[in-house]
Amino acid sequence: MEVETVKLSRIVEKLAPELHSFLTAPELDLKIVLRDGLSVLEPSDAMEIVQHSICEYQKLTLLH
Repeated sequence: MEVETVKLSRIVEKLAPELHSFLTAPELDLKIVLRDGLSVLEPSDAMEIVQHSICEYQKLTLLH
């Protein structure tokens, strides 16, 4: 198992570049840990990661 940590921006650039303009700089800067690495991700995986990351970022923002 190849664990890899990447910024959300890298996932978006590679698999869903059309989403880039919808995300804020802090969201794009979020670090994402990928259990099997970036090379095995599909575009649908990227959408799921983006959705989850936005929700988590919004939760953190509300708590501060």
